[in-house]
Amino acid sequence: MSKKLISFIIKSEKGFFKKPDINEGIYLTYNIIHKPALLGILGAIIGLSGFKKNEELPEYYKKLNNIPIGIKPIGDDKGIFPKTVINYTNTTGLATYEKSGTLLISEQTLINPCYKIYLLLNLKDEIQKKLYEYILNQKAEFLPYMGKNDYSLWWNKDEVFEYEIEEFERNEEFTIDTIFKKEEPVIEMVVKAIGRKALYEQKNFFCYFERLPVGFDEKLFQYKIENFAYTNALLNRESKIESSNLYKIKGKEKVVFLY
Repeated sequence: MSKKLISFIIKSEKGFFKKPDINEGIYLTYNIIHKPALLGILGAIIGLSGFKKNEELPEYYKKLNNIPIGIKPIGDDKGIFPKTVINYTNTTGLATYEKSGTLLISEQTLINPCYKIYLLLNLKDEIQKKLYEYILNQKAEFLPYMGKNDYSLWWNKDEVFEYEIEEFERNEEFTIDTIFKKEEPVIEMVVKAIGRKALYEQKNFFCYFERLPVGFDEKLFQYKIENFAYTNALLNRESKIESSNLYKIKGKEKVVFLY
C-alpha cells in the first residue's frame, strides 16, 4: 500500500507562532501549531529551502503542501498551553527606524508546547518517502524549531507510530482525536441524547476554538484562515464535517481529521 499514516510527537521548551494581525507593542502567538508552520518543520527535516524573496512561496511549501496532516495538542490543559511574555531589546540599529536605533519587543511565548502530528504519506513520492524515513530514524538535515530559531524542537523515534486506516462510515456517533475545521457550532454537532445542559455538566468535557492558518493565498501572499475546534465531545452522524477529511484508525476507536 503506497499510502502510510504515521504519527510522531514534536516538543520544545518554548514556542512562538506569530499572529500577523498584531505587532504593535506586543507580538502574540497562536496556541496550536498551524499547517504552514508545520510544513516548515517538515521541510527543515529533509533539507528543503525556506523563504528567499518576497512574493515567492518557499520550496518546502510547494513540495509538501499536498500532504494531509492532523494535529493534536498533548500534555496541555484541554488544548491550551501556558504562556508567558518575554521582553527583548534589539540595539543593532537594523530593526527600527527610530533615531535611537533601539527596538523594544514584548513577545507572548508558549511554554512546553507539544503536539502529536499525523501525516498521510504517499511512499511512491520520493520526497514524501524521504520524509517518512527521516522521521522514522529521528534524523534531520536542518535544525527544526517551534516557530522561532531560538526554540529548537525534538522528537523521539520510540514515539513514532504507523497505522492502518479504513474508510470512515457515518453509521454511529464518533469523537475526533485531532483538531478539525468547524463548519457549525459544536453544540449542534454533539449527540442529541446528551443535550445542552447535560453536555456542560460533564466533568471531563472540554471544547477549544481557534482561527488558524491553513495555507497561503498565492496572490496576496497572506495566510488563509479557517475556524478550528478541538473537543472530546461525542459527535452525531449528521455533523457538518467533510467525510473525505476523516480517517478511522484500524483496530482503535480513533478518528482523525486530516487536511
